[in-house]
Amino acid sequence: MRVKKTTAALAGLLLTAGLSVALESPARAAAPCEGTYTIVVGGTGSSWDRDGFTGNIQQHVGYPTQIPNGASARAGVNELNRLVRDQRAACPDQHVKMGGYSLGAAVVHIWVTENWQTFGNVNAVLVSDPKRQGPPGANGGAVPFGGIVGAPLAGADRFFGNVPVKTICHWDYVCDESAGIWTYPQNHVNNYPEDFNMDHHNDSANEVWYNGAWYPA
Repeated sequence: MRVKKTTAALAGLLLTAGLSVALESPARAAAPCEGTYTIVVGGTGSSWDRDGFTGNIQQHVGYPTQIPNGASARAGVNELNRLVRDQRAACPDQHVKMGGYSLGAAVVHIWVTENWQTFGNVNAVLVSDPKRQGPPGANGGAVPFGGIVGAPLAGADRFFGNVPVKTICHWDYVCDESAGIWTYPQNHVNNYPEDFNMDHHNDSANEVWYNGAWYPA
């Protein structure tokens, strides 16, 4: 019983990124059609107005983030899908750039996997994705805790179709089991000082940044 409680507690601690919880994104009119529509998804404990992302961002996604499990990931995917498709309906020729951190990276990852065949002119930036599939390194932390967190958060894959995806993972157990769980939470919280600025990521990057080195996607 103690082992099960400890494992569940570790799973609950993983993917932490903020302090409060959000259930839905703020109501707002469609963003202007000029330029890129940038939309971001925060990690566990974040809220739509406090997710750590900076730069020229048009929309922050609110979803239930208190417990990192399959249900919260599914809610985030559904809300992300609603927002980007509403924007695309209003601005059919506009490029969409979506970014996510930790649990939010899993949300974006899942969205790309499920929607790349029906939604074009989009790219994704995944910072500390728990569904990252190695190599380089090992799979993300959603694999060992898959039986606890459940689908669609569980597991690792690269089912991105033709969508350009930039994946970033730096000495961080959440996105790389080989980093060792003892590196959490310090590395997970502190190893991405510049990556939260969405202006640092272009609209077509299709690559992997792993422990400071570049790899092809």
